[in-house]
Amino acid sequence: MVKWMKISAAITLSASIVTGCSQGAPSGNAAVDKPADSKPANAFSEKISINMMSIAYEGGAWSDKHPVIDELNKKLNIDLKIQWVPSDNYVEKLGVMAASNSFPDVFRINSAEFLKWRDKGVFLDIAPILKNYPNLTKEIPMETYAIGNPKGKIYALPNWTPESRETLFIRQDWLTKLNLKAPTTTDELYEVAKAFAKNDPDGNGKDDTIGYSIAIQNNRSFSRAADPIRFAFGLANGWKEVNGAIVPWQAQTKELKDFLGFMSRMYKDGILDKDFAINKGQDPDFKFEANKVGFTDVPATNIYDTGLPNLQKLVPTAQAAQLIPPKGPTGLQGNTTYATTNKVVINAKIDQKKQERIMALMDYMVTPEGHSLITYGVEGIHYKKTGEKYEVLPAFESDRPMLINFWFFHKLDPLNTVRPWEDQEKPKKVLALFDVNKKYAVIDKGAGLFSETSTKSGATLDQKLMSEMVAIIMGEKPVDAIEAAVDAWKKNGGDNIISEMNEQYKLTK
Repeated sequence: MVKWMKISAAITLSASIVTGCSQGAPSGNAAVDKPADSKPANAFSEKISINMMSIAYEGGAWSDKHPVIDELNKKLNIDLKIQWVPSDNYVEKLGVMAASNSFPDVFRINSAEFLKWRDKGVFLDIAPILKNYPNLTKEIPMETYAIGNPKGKIYALPNWTPESRETLFIRQDWLTKLNLKAPTTTDELYEVAKAFAKNDPDGNGKDDTIGYSIAIQNNRSFSRAADPIRFAFGLANGWKEVNGAIVPWQAQTKELKDFLGFMSRMYKDGILDKDFAINKGQDPDFKFEANKVGFTDVPATNIYDTGLPNLQKLVPTAQAAQLIPPKGPTGLQGNTTYATTNKVVINAKIDQKKQERIMALMDYMVTPEGHSLITYGVEGIHYKKTGEKYEVLPAFESDRPMLINFWFFHKLDPLNTVRPWEDQEKPKKVLALFDVNKKYAVIDKGAGLFSETSTKSGATLDQKLMSEMVAIIMGEKPVDAIEAAVDAWKKNGGDNIISEMNEQYKLTK
């Protein structure tokens, strides 16, 4: 698979295939059969135009003319136009649309932007009509709809992410070559990372390997690769509960001091990636695939779809093993865990017929037939079936028919995207990774809660704090400088954020 498969959003596998694993591709499974009826149902006698907007990650997006769009148009009697916006510009694009009151008919939105506009009359409340769409109520639990919504209101459909998808991996072949054991504590991780950086694990006689790599996201937070270390020192995954109240990681002075001290030592000793501060979000993953670093923290499927296959193109004998999150000085350990806070929203200003057709479209996409279309593509174009054997066709790689599934909306299924022509053992391996990850889940207690101050100034506050933390890690400032940095974050708006979030948190009790 090529690198565009690696996305931040929900790259998972399809449970509809798991039941057929023992026989290879499933037999007579509607989830991989060509839609039986391409004619619009009587309920869709009037053709309706729909403007959809979604985020686009690595590899770009579809052209205006696409076989999957053609099939959706025929099935729902719609004229679907999709605007794909690059991930780096998506929030900015939403802001421009908000200023000009020109939102699309249906669009994906992140948690912060959803909460900012949720109560402004921008999004359709689907609670009164949800019962008319039985597949949506069957496939999506009501507790998932409730995340981020006021009681009795549902202003969005969930853009679901598997809660325990992120997995920490280590180069098993490097451990073997250097006669090392997998680290179980942060101190052991330090020593193993040091060996990876200093002891030529790739055997090329050059000083060109990295002990551990992380990135900075949007200049305001550490990438997921830092999470196993952050959690080992007691930092929150967003927010954590302390004595009945919730506290953000930005206000955890002692834990930040311990974490930054550890990272500063790694940087000083040439173990931490010297480019961590300028790395883009996926650069640590790409460096793992390039045989440069011995750790990677990625969605569980990525190691099989892209991580290991791309690495093995360079090093055919390379092996990766799941690494249990290391324990910190007090025995804490944890794994990145997500709540489903990103959304797909319908414009409240468009006419009712269009709103209902959009709901019908979303309802269709979680059926076996619809899921097949937005995941595997069109039979005869993207794959072909001979008896019980499935074969992928070249157009699958060029058309990438799974992008609506990956980047916009899909059913709530931890096994969402396995295809019948792929290794049918992969779902079992991924589920095993998920099961381990769940044991070390660190829950964000602030997920789905809203702070007006955070929407206005949270990014600026975090960016200033991150600037100080980067300076500390790089040795430009002492670790104690974090005390003044946290105080400034709190004084300039952080205290208000904490107060507002806790008021929201009380309402959930």
